[in-house]
Amino acid sequence: MGIIIRQSIKATAINYLGAFLGFLITFFVQTRCRSTEEIGLLGVLFEAAMLIASLAMLGVNSSAIRFFPYFKNPENKNNGFFFYLIVIPFIGALIFIPLYLILHTPIANYFSTNSKLFVSYYYWVIPLILFILYWITFEAYSSILMRIAIPRFIREIGIRICFLTIYLLYGFQIITIDGLVGGFILTYGLAAAGCLWYVSRIGPVSLKHDYGYVSKPLRKEVLNYTAFLLFGALSGSILGKLDLFMVSAKLGLNYAGIYRIAFYMTAIIAIPSQSISTISSPIAADLMSKEDFKGATTLFQKVALHQFLAGSLLFFFIWVNMDSIYAIIPNGGEYAAGKWVVFFMGLSKVIEVTLLFGAHLIGYSKFYYWRLYFTVFLTIITIILNNWLIPIYGISGAALAMLI
Repeated sequence: MGIIIRQSIKATAINYLGAFLGFLITFFVQTRCRSTEEIGLLGVLFEAAMLIASLAMLGVNSSAIRFFPYFKNPENKNNGFFFYLIVIPFIGALIFIPLYLILHTPIANYFSTNSKLFVSYYYWVIPLILFILYWITFEAYSSILMRIAIPRFIREIGIRICFLTIYLLYGFQIITIDGLVGGFILTYGLAAAGCLWYVSRIGPVSLKHDYGYVSKPLRKEVLNYTAFLLFGALSGSILGKLDLFMVSAKLGLNYAGIYRIAFYMTAIIAIPSQSISTISSPIAADLMSKEDFKGATTLFQKVALHQFLAGSLLFFFIWVNMDSIYAIIPNGGEYAAGKWVVFFMGLSKVIEVTLLFGAHLIGYSKFYYWRLYFTVFLTIITIILNNWLIPIYGISGAALAMLI
């Protein structure tokens, strides 16, 4: 238990330090060194790569946690677990990267009218996909080995320091926009390499394996669980990125940049919920396994209340200071077009942090598959609402769609 407490304390401290560093870089360096179009470009490139990477992962970041106990042994050899951790995402990449290439023409046509710059860097997304894919995989392996502080440092501090360096080099015109995009992509390559180096120090990373060790029932269970995760990721990954994609395609990358900055402002609302959910999740899993629905209901109500209070206070603080925030950031007048994006997205974040723990409870129950139905339904509704509201209300329409 001691190692869990120590790692949690370190990770929490790194989270808040990273959030502060991210705030300074986002609002005082990005907005000065890059245009709204360039902010939108990197945002769309990242989300496109994350979408493909989350699919190519084939759910290994979640299934690894579930099935690691089957491989773990006292000698710390883990029976070829790392081999499967490497191979499964590689198979996913062989499936989804060619699909991304095949879809070049329809995607390029969709973005070409208002976001030609993204089309110009379409193929640059491929190395970014691979870097993100294995960065998250190695980070998940480190978490399984109960060592989260260093990977969290890489995520929250290391990546942001690299971004700061790249933005300043671009701002002082030492590198071109190709250098900006290339440096952005290379940063995630360095993050993946750093996580790989770290896990090689704390656990086995051998590619040797015994195929016969994986029994037929275990293979079947892994395949069924992976299929469920893949379908869930297919809808869930798209859902979280639809608004930015549709804003950039319908309005342009400059509006996507304004939308992205507004999103960063409201992201702080979710920070307290991460700690509360992490602490409460093991209790929830235990209650649901015992089918103690009364206890689970009580827990849900308490978590929801605390999440609502914390989220509402943060949203109130952000909204009453909205004009002051835009006044102090460089080029704030341009980004002030996202004021109502902050309002609608902030409200949606409050609703999300208040009620999201219910999804965890469902996930721990025998009705876990219902989460897939919910996600598919929400994806369809989101597409309809964005197509309807963005032409009427612009970027505020995308945020209103998310709220609804």
